Amino acid sequence: MSIIVLIIIILLLSINFFIIFQTKDKILTEEQAKELTDIDCILILGAGIWGDNPSPMLEDRLLQGISLYKNEISPKIIMSGDHGKENYDEVNVMKKFAIDRDVKSEDIFMDHAGFSTYDSLYRVKEIFQAKKIIIVTQKYHMYRALYTAKQLGIEAYGVNSDPRKYAGQSLRELREILARDKDCIKCIFKPNPTCLGDTIPVSGNGDITNDK
Repeated sequence: MSIIVLIIIILLLSINFFIIFQTKDKILTEEQAKELTDIDCILILGAGIWGDNPSPMLEDRLLQGISLYKNEISPKIIMSGDHGKENYDEVNVMKKFAIDRDVKSEDIFMDHAGFSTYDSLYRVKEIFQAKKIIIVTQKYHMYRALYTAKQLGIEAYGVNSDPRKYAGQSLRELREILARDKDCIKCIFKPNPTCLGDTIPVSGNGDITNDK
């Protein structure tokens, strides 16, 4: 029995090391990102809200994404998060945060069905028709996001948003090991995300995604 457990642990950790090895060279600094051309959009992944305000992790992602936008690395931003319930709305909080910091409303697309990293990346390609993107999230999460993008046929680069330490990070890191394994399996079978829908090309006007 102990041998079986050991084999499972080795397999889980091996998948993690593989995902990190496959994607680490795609993580850039903001200065390096300025060298990229023809970036369709900046994808900011949701990370929870506290009432009408972003959580600290999400705030840092938003600030980094806004900085990339203002440095003209891409003219469009996709806010991808959970808006599965009327009383829980990550994406409108994210969009308002950006508008309050002088990002044009029409340059912000909201993905209301970004219920998971896999769903967000799948929908970026199939719904928003993006082919070359920059992902903004924290480093621990970036490897999985970049790996998923690669497996779905998206040319993706990442810029980390880790300006501070976050409560509960050790537990988050442990959970991420299993999350990487789960998404690795998903990327083999490529199931449809929770929601699909009509295409909304990110080259257009983001206000088409407004629901308020």
